[in-house]
This record gives sequence, structure tokens and C-alpha cells, in this order.
Amino acid sequence: MNKPLLYSFLIALVGCGSIEKKSPGAFFAGEIVNPTSEYVVLFKDDIVIDSAKLDGDNRFTIQLDTVVEGLYHFDHSPELQYVYLERGDSLMIRLNTEDFDESLIFSGKGEEINNFLVEFFLTTESEPAIVYSYSQLDPVDFSLKLDSLKAIKVNALNELVKEVTLSPKAADMAKASIDYNYYIYKEKYPFWNRRKMGMNTIPELPDNFYDYRKTVDYNNENLSYHRYYYNFMKTHFNNLSYMGCYTKCKDAHYEIVKNKLHFNQHKLKLIDSLVTEKDLRDNLFRNVAMDYLINVHDTDENNRIFIDDFHRLSGNNRHSAEIEAIYQGVNSLQPANKLPNISVISTDGALVTLQEIAEKEKNTVFYFWSGTQRSNFENVLTRVAQLSENKPEFTFVGINCNTDALRWQSLLSANKLDMEKQFRTDDFENLKNALVIGGLNKGIITKDGLIVDAFADLYSSF
Repeated sequence: MNKPLLYSFLIALVGCGSIEKKSPGAFFAGEIVNPTSEYVVLFKDDIVIDSAKLDGDNRFTIQLDTVVEGLYHFDHSPELQYVYLERGDSLMIRLNTEDFDESLIFSGKGEEINNFLVEFFLTTESEPAIVYSYSQLDPVDFSLKLDSLKAIKVNALNELVKEVTLSPKAADMAKASIDYNYYIYKEKYPFWNRRKMGMNTIPELPDNFYDYRKTVDYNNENLSYHRYYYNFMKTHFNNLSYMGCYTKCKDAHYEIVKNKLHFNQHKLKLIDSLVTEKDLRDNLFRNVAMDYLINVHDTDENNRIFIDDFHRLSGNNRHSAEIEAIYQGVNSLQPANKLPNISVISTDGALVTLQEIAEKEKNTVFYFWSGTQRSNFENVLTRVAQLSENKPEFTFVGINCNTDALRWQSLLSANKLDMEKQFRTDDFENLKNALVIGGLNKGIITKDGLIVDAFADLYSSF
């Protein structure tokens, strides 16, 4: 669909320009080629604002009576992308789910800032590998390389500002995208350099290396859900905590500090002391807790100390119930325990518990997959096929997540999977919390019906 055709469709939908720039609302519509879901859902931060079902031509329309200027995101499961909305915007998108981000085009009022943000996202996708290759340089030369990359983006934004009128908030959002993306690389540089150079210590940094930190706003509510700002905050607090432990704490050796209770307690205290913006604060506390509970696999005593500190420092964190459920899940998944009382659905529609499945075989490996995540599905099937051949003493049992029953059955048949060893859940949130699923590479190993390793990885544990 070319641009004139896009505009024709947009005009037809909004009634010959009935929405004017000064109106309090906004219009968001478009066409999804090769849809993977029936709906498009619009979010402000993590709150659903509206949703629309695709029509027979795979088009959708969302009309907002009022809109608060800022960053939103739209979800077409399993993908999502940002959209920046202002009062009076009338935006049209077109995308193909087989190339979701690369095919996304905005047209209409508000297109300039949105196309800039998408283009920026696409041009930075391949940059981490490039910047990592620079990390063997000394700090001054690394900074010069980074400044050159950043200047390209800044010049593009300056050209855009000359050509079109952006609201102050939109211009600030675009600038923040550039700034915080490159701040992340500065935070990572010492550790990348140490790894690249095979050293035991991080390099000595010039006094001005972190000068940008003087301008960091720890409480910008407009950026709380911005990917680069939030990712910077996570990396920044990791760095601050590491440096604090490395320089001030006894026995804080660089190889172990990042995975221990002490280090994560540092992060909690730093977040508590620097961040007051509610959403960002809650999300950062949640990130530390999830990382610690899911990845560290510490002792029961240390887990309890950590969770007590989490509740004490984070106060009325809106993620507290979720974190407590994860904590209880970690406790229940210790070796020699039985599996949690979770039921899944067999291919003939019967409910069966995970424990009943585990007790049928001497050695069982539970793995997890999603039919809406094609690459995950294909990768997991390939890996399980390899393991089944190389580890015949194990029975591999698949648990499907987030796929409707008909599509699940179709995928099982098309891929000739053993129907007796495939199950699905209708309640992924409960399953995820009870089994502490941080990613779909997870495996759970049992022997004689008892847990051997509930935090195995399909790619590194065998």
C-alpha cells in the first residue's frame, strides 16, 4: 500500500479530517499483514487504554476521546512497538508481522516523531556488537568512537527538527532515546574491556568518563517505560553497586560479587536512596528481585534475608505479590522436593498434574514452548530432538504456554510430536510463578518423581 493510498484510507476512516490538531483526542488505526492475533491493544505505560479487533481486511481503528501526550505502545501478540501520541494526532500504521519492526510505517498527523523513533530503534539494533568490538580500546578512544556514532543520530534529529515542528515533549523524548542508549554503553565499557582484554581488574577511567551522570534524571515519569531509559537505569545501578562493593566492601571479589546476596542488597539500597518516581522505583525493585531469585539460586537463608530487605525497602511495591509468589516458588523447587500442585491439559483434554507426569518415568525433563514465538518453538524442538538422541535415558515432556488449543493441536500434528508427551496450560501466569519460569529455555529435571534441578537450561545443563 503506497502513501497516497494510506492517506485515502485514513481520510475515509476519520471522515475528511474531522479530527483537528487542537482536539483533545487522537485517532490510531492501521492494517496488519499476516496477523498473529485478532486484536491490537494500546497501552499507556502498563495500563490498557483501548483495544480493537481486526476486521475482515485485517484493519483496526482506535478512537481516543482524550489523550495525554507521551509514549504509548501497541501490542499485536506476541509483538509490540512504541507509538508517540499527542492531542489531535491521526496516525495510520501498516506492518507485516513476518518483518514486524522493519515493515512498520507511520502516516498521518504525528508520523514524524514516530517514524524517527522506529528508525532509531532499527539502526541501533546492530550497534551493541559494533560497540563491543570497540571496548578493547582505551577509555578515551572508546569514548571518541561512541561520540561519532551518537553524532550521526543527533544530526538526524537536528535535521528533523528543521523540517517539521515537534512539540517540546516529543523532541525531548527523541533526544532521550539517543542519550540514554549511548549512556548504557559507557556504563558497560569497564566490564566489556576487562573481558576483552582478559584482565582481572577493570581499566582505570579518566575523571570525566562518567560526566554524563551529572545530567541523569532518576525520576523522569515521562521516561519510566522508555526502553533505553529503563535499560540504562538497570545497567547503571548494576555498575554503581559493583563499584561500591569493589572499592569499599571486604571480600567483594569481582567474579562472585554480582551473584551474591550482598551485591543485590547494595542495589536495593541504591534504588531506595535515588529513585522516588513510583513506577520506575517499583519496576527497578522488581527487576532486582526477579534477577536474584531466578538466577542466583542462593541458600534458603539468604533468599529469606533478601526478600525481607525487598519488602522493607520497596514498601507498597505493586509487584510485591508477584515477587512473594516467585520467592515461594523458589522455596518449593528445591532438590528432592515434589513438583508444585500444578495441573496441565493433555491432548485428549484431561487434566493431569506435573507430579503425576513425573512419576511415570524414571528420569523426566520438562521443557516449555510457545506457538506464538516461532523462533523459540523451532529452536526448542531442534534442541529437544538433539537431547532425545544424545540422552536416551531422559523422557522429554513439552508444556505449551500461550497458544490456543486448536493451534496447539495443529502444531503438534504438523511437527509430528509425540502426543502422549505434550501438554498445555490455560493459566500461564500461575504456571510461570509456581515454576519460576524466567525464560523459555528453562528445563526442570526430575528423577523418580522428585526434583533434581528445577533451574536447568536446555542449552547449558546437558
